[in-house]
Amino acid sequence: MDTGDGVLYALMCLDSLGQRKESDMDKALDGVRIIDLTQFEAGTSCTQMLAWLGADVIKVEQPNVGDPGRGVAGGEGDSPYFIHYNSNKRSVTLNLKSEKGREMFFEMVRQGDIVSENLAPGTLERLGLGYDVLAEVNPRIILARVKGFGTYGPYSRYKSFDPVAQAAGGGFCATGEPDGPPMRPGTTSGDSATGMHAAIGILAALWQRERTGRGQVIEVSMQDAIVNLSRTWMARAEQGRVSPERTGNSLRASPGVGTFHCAPGGPDDYVYMIASPARKPMWKALVEAIGHDELFDDPRLDDPDQAIEVTAEINGLIDAWTSQRSKFEVMKILGEKGIPCSACFNAVDLYADEHLRQREMIVTVDHPDRGEFTLPGCPVKMSDSPVDFRAAPLLGQHNAEVFAEFFDIGAESLKSLNSENVI
Repeated sequence: MDTGDGVLYALMCLDSLGQRKESDMDKALDGVRIIDLTQFEAGTSCTQMLAWLGADVIKVEQPNVGDPGRGVAGGEGDSPYFIHYNSNKRSVTLNLKSEKGREMFFEMVRQGDIVSENLAPGTLERLGLGYDVLAEVNPRIILARVKGFGTYGPYSRYKSFDPVAQAAGGGFCATGEPDGPPMRPGTTSGDSATGMHAAIGILAALWQRERTGRGQVIEVSMQDAIVNLSRTWMARAEQGRVSPERTGNSLRASPGVGTFHCAPGGPDDYVYMIASPARKPMWKALVEAIGHDELFDDPRLDDPDQAIEVTAEINGLIDAWTSQRSKFEVMKILGEKGIPCSACFNAVDLYADEHLRQREMIVTVDHPDRGEFTLPGCPVKMSDSPVDFRAAPLLGQHNAEVFAEFFDIGAESLKSLNSENVI
């Protein structure tokens, strides 16, 4: 970059900052610019987290198509799935297969801090956008890559989705009933947990760049991320000599541990608690709450083998008590007594929960097409970097705004780029 280009770049950056709203300033990642090629969930969950923390995340999407997640489950407009993973981002369209589109992309890389992608294996290289090329454009650029099995190793050419990653990382075999088959966990940790690992890597790379002045490649494999989440299960594997048996909803056979029925008996009317006799204060509080004080000094519970034998009998007494109360009533009674216990929240419960709303874990945003839209918020609460929640962008919604910042072009140039199928 020559001196003239450097001055122009500085002026453009200052102008860009001047155009941003005051509510966007003074965030943890203020001034960090992410050129985002991610799609679906594993990558978008990463960049959404960084956007919540104040980074300027610019989704670069294929013209007229966009992130495939926009069309998940069909229907009109952007899918709820897409909206849940792309809040606080901006969207531009750019044809990376056209010469002009690539030139524009490289200029964005020159002015950016991070390029993020979770495309199929080899796609970035086939587009001529590998790290060697990007680093030549901007030696400070950080490339964050999310892959099913990474870019090296025997499985590296295999494609993956969330359940595949969970199967490959141990999640399936760790889940299910003792006499049943491996079971898919209900939440998408194969995708979103991988995204959180990638966000950690990006933050570390930004900090290291402050010392070295150089960017680097961050790679997170979805399989690796699930293995990392499987440490507690793997700790029972005797260094890989055995595979732990599945335990269902009980960590072990013990009175006071597991799921218990609640009124009125619907499919999600359960509580989960951990109050085994081994934890005397919790056990005392539980047996007093259910009206069976005699169980506190029951000699059968002093012998681990006998305790296992009477687990079904005693848990039946607990279940008889919980069955007469709603799951939230049980949670309140036992929670206030210091017993680890929770209602089994279904999706309706989560959206309606006042605790989550007070913590801004459930928020409502104004979506350009759908109007008021309620979705999960940011789980990271920072005292000096509160999140200003914004809805996920429409496809190409910020073309004029972003391209003016990067290239200082106006409406006529945008029309020309559109007619040439560049944007």
